Amino acid sequence: MLQELSIRNFAIIEEVSLNFDMGMTVLTGETGAGKSIIIDAMNLLLGERASTDFVRHGTDKAEIEALFFIKSNSDLEAKMTELGLTPSSELILRREIFANGRSVCRVNGQMVNLTGLRTISEYLIDIHGQHDNQELMNAKHHLAMLDEFGDAEFNALKSNYQQLFEHYRKARAALTERKENEKKFAERIDMLQFQVDEIEAAGIDLEKDEDLPQRRDKLNNVKFIADNLNQAYQLLDGEDETEEASASAILQEVIGRLDEAADFDEDYQVWSDKIQEAFSLIEDVSAGLDNTMSSLEFNPTELTQLEERIYTLTALKRKYGPDLTDVLDFYEKSQRELSSLTGETTDLHSLEHAVIETQKELLASADKLNKARHKIAESLEADIKQELADLYMEKADFKVKFEPAKFSLRGNESVEFYIQTNPGEGFKPLAKTASGGELSRLMLAIKSSFARQEHKTSIVFDEVDTGVSGRVAQAIAQKIYKISQAGQVLAISHLPQVVAIADVQFYIEKSSNNDVTTSTVRKLNQNERVEEIAKMLAGDDLTPEALAQAKKLLKK
Repeated sequence: MLQELSIRNFAIIEEVSLNFDMGMTVLTGETGAGKSIIIDAMNLLLGERASTDFVRHGTDKAEIEALFFIKSNSDLEAKMTELGLTPSSELILRREIFANGRSVCRVNGQMVNLTGLRTISEYLIDIHGQHDNQELMNAKHHLAMLDEFGDAEFNALKSNYQQLFEHYRKARAALTERKENEKKFAERIDMLQFQVDEIEAAGIDLEKDEDLPQRRDKLNNVKFIADNLNQAYQLLDGEDETEEASASAILQEVIGRLDEAADFDEDYQVWSDKIQEAFSLIEDVSAGLDNTMSSLEFNPTELTQLEERIYTLTALKRKYGPDLTDVLDFYEKSQRELSSLTGETTDLHSLEHAVIETQKELLASADKLNKARHKIAESLEADIKQELADLYMEKADFKVKFEPAKFSLRGNESVEFYIQTNPGEGFKPLAKTASGGELSRLMLAIKSSFARQEHKTSIVFDEVDTGVSGRVAQAIAQKIYKISQAGQVLAISHLPQVVAIADVQFYIEKSSNNDVTTSTVRKLNQNERVEEIAKMLAGDDLTPEALAQAKKLLKK
């Protein structure tokens, strides 16, 4: 239920705050006083696109805020959770439109985008105005309107059909693409197979292949390495032709001198021990150099093999690299694509089979959906016929006509509403037969039927009584009031019968001061309501007869 609506700096409204109750509330006022502006504000709370024209002249921003009390609604709670909002029994929707064109939406203080606001507001308010008659007159909207009358079981059938249709559409698209691109398809497979085979044949081993350049450089410089190792060995432990002592010989001499001196001071022995450690290391290095030199050998065959291997890997890196890891990544991706293109799911025969099987499932699902829609249509026809009778169109009849159509996300049947206003005239398309007054009553009849199926917390009727008078106006008033008994209705009306039947009446008026126009809203007491209804009946001349008639309407 809409508990409170606050509007500030919106068009000609400076500041308005309205409190609502359950039942029926009516808004009245002279033409141009601002009734439609309040509806515009509510539409913005529903997620309509904002315009800077809505910002009151001379202000920075317009603000609209509404407080709703919500009964348990699992669908709404699921949507809120999906949007990252915490479900609550109280909802505050807030919309700010800035003069610079920026717009901000909030739900319970948390910022949401326009789509999120629309998602939430769909469960809160249903605004029904004169423009909805245009929707009723357009047969393209009739199927969607019929589906609104469906229950949870129908919605599950419809959802299952739509999923199957998407599956079928994708299967058909895959088959068509395969047939149209058979040559390109084969060429792609050949290319992928060549690339996979080429990389696979190389047998890349990252641990070994990364060291190939170093191994090649070592082989190319065997003599240079051997000469340097030999000189190092001679300096450490060899016999030099110049008869200069090697490092090993010098260290041995040092150790002997220190050992002799150690008889007189233990510190000398410590030094001797450290030199001994160095001597042992030099011996180890000398032995290593000796072994290495004996194994060093220039192998032209190995060098040739290394050069060929490096050339192969360089070519692969140039094609699929730049590094060997990139080559391996490319190999894995190509393998996956090759598997997908040559697997069973893309085989032409398999694709054709998938289309046939999916088509069978789709046909069965469409048949179930159509039967469910026909059943809904029968119920809707009877319901609307009764509603029309209540609105003094008891001779009128309503029919939902189905025609075969191409498969689409909506089904494989089209829907159009037909009406027979008088017996014997035959059913004709609604758009070609209904007059203005009849259309208003028909839309109200449909809305009355739908109101019992929907779970909106509030319904707004914006001048749906256009083009009617007399007993028909009284019937419309009673119909709107009946809808309000199951929830909350806000109506904007110029008809005294509709105004009089409401539980609460707000009056909207416009005033100008120093070239500034402002709309204000006030709640009318019983005497004020009598006067306003009397003006609707007789104009500004409040005759005793008009006042008496107004009182009579209010009592009824």
